[in-house]
Amino acid sequence: MRYLLGIDQGTTQTTAVVLDEQGELVGQNSVALLARFPRPGWVEQDPFDILRTVRQAAAPLAAQYEITAVGFDNQGETFVVWDAESGRPLTPAIVWQDKRGVEVCEALAGKVDREALRRKTGLLLDSYFSAPKLRYAWEHDPELKAALDSGRACFGTTETWAIWNMSGRKLHITDPSTASRTLLFDVNRFDWDDDLLALFGAPRGCMAQVVPSAGYAGELDFGLGRPLPLHALLVDQQAALFGQACFQPGEMKCSFGTGSFLLMNIGPEMRLSNQGLLTTLAWRWDGQTAYALDGGIFVTGAAVQWVSESLGFLPNPAASAEAAQRSLDESVVFVPGLQGLAAPHWLAEARGAIFGLSRGSKAEDIVRATLDGIACRVYEVVNAMAQDAGQSPHHLKVDGGPSGNAYLMQYIADLLDIEVRVAAAREATAIGIANLAAHSALGISLAELTARWQSEAVYTPHISAEERRRRLDKWNKALQAVKIYHSA
Repeated sequence: MRYLLGIDQGTTQTTAVVLDEQGELVGQNSVALLARFPRPGWVEQDPFDILRTVRQAAAPLAAQYEITAVGFDNQGETFVVWDAESGRPLTPAIVWQDKRGVEVCEALAGKVDREALRRKTGLLLDSYFSAPKLRYAWEHDPELKAALDSGRACFGTTETWAIWNMSGRKLHITDPSTASRTLLFDVNRFDWDDDLLALFGAPRGCMAQVVPSAGYAGELDFGLGRPLPLHALLVDQQAALFGQACFQPGEMKCSFGTGSFLLMNIGPEMRLSNQGLLTTLAWRWDGQTAYALDGGIFVTGAAVQWVSESLGFLPNPAASAEAAQRSLDESVVFVPGLQGLAAPHWLAEARGAIFGLSRGSKAEDIVRATLDGIACRVYEVVNAMAQDAGQSPHHLKVDGGPSGNAYLMQYIADLLDIEVRVAAAREATAIGIANLAAHSALGISLAELTARWQSEAVYTPHISAEERRRRLDKWNKALQAVKIYHSA
C-alpha cells in the first residue's frame, strides 16, 4: 500500500494527515502553534516554533507509514526573513493578521497606481499581504536592511522556511499560488516583478525559486534516516479548494477557522473582480492553471472564541449553536469586525459593534448575534462572487471546525438560498494537499478525486424571501452604522 503525507502549516496549529492510495484518511496528528502580540495590531510567531510543529506533527506519521509523496501547504501571507549563511531568523514570523504594514500602505497610497497594481497582482495595496510588512520591518531594522542589501537574506513564507531547513538548506522554493499572496508576484507572467521588488525593498536574490504546484520538488528530512519526496505545494486556502474538488469554474468553497476564506474557481484566465474581491492563483503546473476569486473574512471563528473566552458567555465555542437556539431577542445585531472588515469592504481600521442591546439582553442573544453576523459576512462575499461570475452558485462547500455548527450552517443556507454542503473530511486543507501529491506522484485523476468527495451534512434553505430580506436589511443598517463610525 502506498501512502501520501499532507502537511497543513496553519496559523494556530500544524496538522499532518496520511491518506492511502484510495483516498482514505488513515492517520492524523496536530500540534498547536502559539502567537505573540508585542504591540497592538502586531501578530508574530517564532520561526523555530513553526519548524518544530511541522516536525512534531509529521514525523510520527511518516515513521508509521511508508510514505510515497509529501504535500505541504502554508498559512499564506505570513513570512520570515533569515540569514542564508547562519540560518538565524532576522525577523519573527510576521503573521498575515499583523497590521504593521498599514502605515506603509498609507505612505505609498499616493505614489502607486492601484489599478496597475491590481492588474499585475490581482491584489490590493493592503497590509494583509507580505510586502508592506516586509518594508516596514527593514525600515525599522538596520541589520535586516543590511542583510537584504548584501544578499545574505532569504525571504520565505512558512513552507519555504520549513522546507529550507528540512532539505538541509538546499531548497529555497515556493509555488505560484503562495507567491501570488505576497504582492511581489506578477500573476500574468508567473514571476517575481522587478518594479514591485524595488518598491517594497525585496532584492530578487533573496526570493525563493517558484516551482510548479505539483511535481517532484526535492527531498525532505523528517529525522527518520530516509528522506521523503516533496510533490505538492499550495497556500492553505487553495489546498482546501483542491480538497473540496472545486476543479471546475464556478465551484466555490468556504473554509472556517480563525477567519473564513472563500474561493471560487474562475478557470485558466486571469479576471479581476468588480465587487471588492481579490484574484489569486489557485494552482499552476504543467497543463493545469486555475485562477480564483478570493474573499477573506478575517474574524469569524475568532469572534465566537472572543464571546466564549473574553466575555465568558460560553463554556467553549462549540456550545454556541445550542446557546443561539435559546435566544428569544432577535433585535441584537453584531458586526464582527474585530480586526477590520476585509472583503468586500477593505476597511482595515474598522471595528466590531453590537447594536440593539437592552436591559433584557442575555448572553445567548449576543451569541446568536455573533453567529448571525458571521453568516451575513459570508453572504456578502458569496453575493459579490456571484455578481462577478454573472451567475449564482448552485451550492457552497464548507469545511473547518465551525462547519459543524448546525445553527450557523443553516443560517448561511437560509441567507444564500442555496445548499450548504459540509465536507465529510473536516481537514479539507491537509487532505487537499495530500490529494495533490497523489495526483502528482500516483497519477490519481481529478475526476477520481471528484468522485471521492463526500458530504457529512447538507443544509437547505428554509425561510421565505420576505424573511431573507428582513434579516439582510437589519444587517445592512448595522453595517452602515459601523462604516459611518469608522469614517467619523
